[in-house]
This record gives sequence, structure tokens and C-alpha cells, in this order.
Amino acid sequence: MTLPQLLRDWADKQPNATALQIDDTQVTYQGLDRMSNRVANGLKSLNVKRDSRVAILDHNSLHYFETLLGASKLGAVLVGINARLAGPEVAYILNDSGAEVLFVGEDHFEMVNEILDDLESVQAVIAFSTEPPFAAPVFDGWRDSFSHDYAEFDLDDDGDFVQLYTSGTTGNPKGACHTHRNWVLATAACHTSGWGDMQPDSVAMVNIPLYHVAGLMLSTLALRGGGCVVITRNFDPEEILEIVPALNVTDTLWVPSVIQAILAHPNAANTDFSSLRTISYGAAPMPEDLLLQASETFGCGFMHLYGMTEVLGAVTYLPDDMHRKELGKLRSCGRAYDGVGLRVVAESGDELGPGEVGEVIVRCPWLMRCYWRKDDSTIEAVRDGWLYTGDAGKLDEDGYLYLVDRIKDMIISGGENVYPAEVENALFGHSAIADVAVIGVPDEKWGEVPKALVVLKPGATLDVDDLLDFARERIGGFKVPKIVETIDELPRNASGKVLRRVLRTQAGAS
Repeated sequence: MTLPQLLRDWADKQPNATALQIDDTQVTYQGLDRMSNRVANGLKSLNVKRDSRVAILDHNSLHYFETLLGASKLGAVLVGINARLAGPEVAYILNDSGAEVLFVGEDHFEMVNEILDDLESVQAVIAFSTEPPFAAPVFDGWRDSFSHDYAEFDLDDDGDFVQLYTSGTTGNPKGACHTHRNWVLATAACHTSGWGDMQPDSVAMVNIPLYHVAGLMLSTLALRGGGCVVITRNFDPEEILEIVPALNVTDTLWVPSVIQAILAHPNAANTDFSSLRTISYGAAPMPEDLLLQASETFGCGFMHLYGMTEVLGAVTYLPDDMHRKELGKLRSCGRAYDGVGLRVVAESGDELGPGEVGEVIVRCPWLMRCYWRKDDSTIEAVRDGWLYTGDAGKLDEDGYLYLVDRIKDMIISGGENVYPAEVENALFGHSAIADVAVIGVPDEKWGEVPKALVVLKPGATLDVDDLLDFARERIGGFKVPKIVETIDELPRNASGKVLRRVLRTQAGAS
């Protein structure tokens, strides 16, 4: 069943069971079904139809799920926007997606007010929480003005469910379109693997943003199994350490930098983690020593996950029983899920043997339908049914995958994807900059951070704070370089391409 159908089923079976919780507010399965019915009826009154795009710009909230499910019942498509993006980036995604309705959280009122005149397709804005500085109804009153009855779903299994934007290597993000069928098949594979084996007694804590594929999948897997989703609006180690024992959290997904921050908190040593069953991790390499420390402190199972937005995050998994040092697989991302084809190929496209490094390519039934309105990008990424991931890796003789580099030079900082070209584009317009390259360098807290190597114009001097302020006006704060270094000349090959590997070697980042 699709997610809206599963919600209706659980609302019938266990109407008073808690589906969602944030702080002291709880929503039952029956309540969530009825509130999302109201949202569906409200969207219908705004002329939202099947395949219409509905966008959300907010941090994690209960309203996020009401809107996702309400839109889905109409066959409309949710576009979750990264809440850390700058105004021009948000406007680009709204215009590119053709979003007709925008739901926006209080933290983003000022930004939306500034870009309203630039929005081409948005016909209605609805404000979460409180009155905004522009004309828009407030969500609770708007939602409650509509009936909670909604008899028939107007969705198609092969119609789009969500449109998730990935950072673009050329500066513009791409919307990966996933159908309801994709979600059904991917979550079934996750369930079979053990990661998504959620039950009515499961309590999944979601600290990852819901606009990320990992946050979407963890939360909807819990709802799929009739469990409870505990939401935090932002990452706060102290809050997490309070929630785990208080609500008997059983499952969660943390990137390595989050695990490190939790372990470093003084309250960790005195926290009762006995309710935890599984901590999943991914998005960045996990140092072996950190993994062993986490295993000793949390005393639960661990699962390493590897995937990307284009396949709903589901490519490989390393189950808990392989997290023993003597098995020699701790540096692996694991084996492919059932239904996933996994290869490593040379630049020529020829398949490589065990231990040989090449590009990781993936084929599965839940591969994205396309990049929205970007046929050329879709054709480039998906060839003969195989997604070319841009990740360099190798397979061992047992079929376990090891990542060794990122062909596309992507930087992963605290679980967020940062593409150098996007940051470089934001810096190039500064009056002092003649040339610039951005690389990822190791960071104890974030795993990696962007470092900018800049060539100044003749006679120019650089005010680093001014450059960073300039960048923040154009890109999200997490993409702004944490380190800036001037350099006389960037190393380039014969065709003029910057040799990032040389820069990483010089910076000690390779």
C-alpha cells in the first residue's frame, strides 16, 4: 500500500496509538489521518490537483507530515526545500518545480517576504505557527476550516509522490522525482534488510531534516510499520540524551558527526540507552575508533547505510552482525539490498573485478523517474537503466562495497552535500576575486568543511569576513567556506580544468 493508504489502515486498526510526537505534543493515527484529510480538502479548495507541486520551507514539525499526507491524498507532489538555503536558492527551487502552494515556517518569513516578487508559479502561501509579515493564512486556522472527511484518494501508484532536490555540480539543484510505487518498493526492501523493520512498538527518533531523503525514509518507515515518530526540530545533543530514555526510543539514524557530538556530551555517560535497538549511520565515513566507542556506550545494534536521493537512499547496508572487527568489514558500506544491481565500472563502462577502483553504478526498481524538467541531466545520469553515482569505490570478493573517493568532488559536511562549483560560483562575483577553487578538508566536528583557495585580482586585498558575508547572501550558511587561503595560481590541466586532487594533496586532505 502507498503511504496514505497505510495511514488510513493504521488509523482503523489502532486509532488511539501515537503516530507523531514533538516536545509534549502527540498526534494519534486517527488524528493524523483526519488532519491530513483537512489539508487535502484545503488544497483542493486552492485548485491543487494530481501532479500539482506543493512546497514546504520549514524545519521539522508535525505540520510537515500533515502537509505531506494531505498533498499525497490528492495525488499532489511534495517538494521539500532545504531550510538552510539562501533566498535566491529557495526561489530557484520554487520556480523550477512550478510549486503552486508554499507552506512556510516562522524562521523563514523574512526570506520569503524578500523573494515573493520573484516567484513565478506560487499562487498561495500558508504560514505555519503564527501571523507572517505578508498576506497569508495561518496553518491551524486554515486547516481546521475544512472537513476531516475525505473518502477517495486521487493518487496513481506511478504518479509522483515527492520531488527531492539534490545539489547540482553546476550550481543549480535538480529535482529527483519519485513515485508512490518507488516508495512502496524501497521501503519493502528496507524492511527486508532489517533497517526498516518497524513495528507498532517501534519509536523512531528523527533528528535528520525531513527534506533530506534519510529523514523522509526513517520517518515514513516508522509510519509504515505503525510505530511512533519522535521529531526534533533541530539537532541538540542534550535534548537527544533526554528524549531517548524518556520516550523509550528504539531506532534512530545519525551521521558520524552527530554520534561524535552525543558521545562528547557530559550527560552521555549517565544516560540510559537500554531502549535502543538500532542506530543507523551514513552520509560520511565512520572512523573505526568512533564506531567502537559508540558500540560500547550505546550498547545496541548498528547499521551502516549507503545511498543517494536518486534511489531513496537505499543501495547498500552493513547489518549489525557484520560490525565485528575480526570480520574485516567495518570500513565497508555493506552489500546491496534485495533487488539492487551494483557494479563498479571503468571509464570505458567495462565492469571491474574485486578490488579494482572505478565508478559505482546502481540499478533498482525504485530508481527515480527522472530529474524534473532536465532531460539531458537524466540521460547523463541514467544509462541503460543504471544510475552513474559519481562515487568511486570497489567491491570485495564477497560483494561488499568500499567507497574510496567522490568522482564529482562532492564535499559532505555534517551530513550536508556541498558541491565545490556551487560555492565557487557564489565567490566569483566578489570584487577582489580573480579565480577560486573549493575543496573539502578534514574537520574533527563536521567530517569535512569547504576550504576556498582564492587568487586575487592585481592590486586587490582580501577582507575574509567581507568575502564570507558576500557568500552568505547567495548560498546557505553550511556551504560557506570555513577556511579561506590566498594562492598565486590554481593548478590546471591542459584543458584548463582545476586539478582538485593536487589542491587536496597540498592541503593534506587526500
